[in-house]
Amino acid sequence: MTEERKVALVTGAGSGVGRAVSLALQSAGYSVVLAGRRVEELERTALLAKTSAGQMLPIPTDVSNADSVRSLFAQLVHAFGRLDLLFNNAGMNAPEMPMEDLTEDQWNAVVSVNMTGAFLCAQHAIRLMKTQQPRGGRIINNGSISAHTPRPHSVPYTMTKHAITGLTKCICLDGRAFDIAGGQIDIGNAATEMTTRMVGGVTQPDGSKKAEPRIDLRHVADAVLYMASLPLDANVPFMIVMATGMPFAGRG
Repeated sequence: MTEERKVALVTGAGSGVGRAVSLALQSAGYSVVLAGRRVEELERTALLAKTSAGQMLPIPTDVSNADSVRSLFAQLVHAFGRLDLLFNNAGMNAPEMPMEDLTEDQWNAVVSVNMTGAFLCAQHAIRLMKTQQPRGGRIINNGSISAHTPRPHSVPYTMTKHAITGLTKCICLDGRAFDIAGGQIDIGNAATEMTTRMVGGVTQPDGSKKAEPRIDLRHVADAVLYMASLPLDANVPFMIVMATGMPFAGRG
């Protein structure tokens, strides 16, 4: 009898970090549920997968919508019966601007995805991991360098990423008795569509514009894969993976 594949759920799986991590997990033998708003991009991720490795299941999802998240987990349970790993990755940003100019709609959009969405997915994952047999699992949240140090004019992104750190600590504490491990990867300047602007120059604390180095996505995927590969009696609560030459300490 062959060992059953582990099951992973990746949110924001249609591009960037989510796509890279989904492919790394699938290549390592996981069956991967791909969640995101754009079904065509989820299907593109699935098409990039190795045919000899784990299954890829795209499920269109809006993580900021409680009914959509509920449907996502219902479909996951129907397809696989359990969940071993949640990579809570979906996120968005607002345009760079002084906080006094930010609109309520712009604020709510970032909060609903980055904070509420991460909470909803973690909540459903914990419910499932506590009751499945064998019980337990791992939740890895995608934080950011901004969970430590802000960029200028980035209040909604920075606040929500600081909140992710609080979520990670609560998962570590509340999940401990149920074999649920919580971790967070804080990424600095991975080469994605979201960071393309860094090549041309981004605002620095002194008001100047400066190009910043980026790192290949494979380094992020390898880091998440390492965190996911640990047995449940071992954990990496926090890890930073960043471009060596980018501004971080003090953002100066």
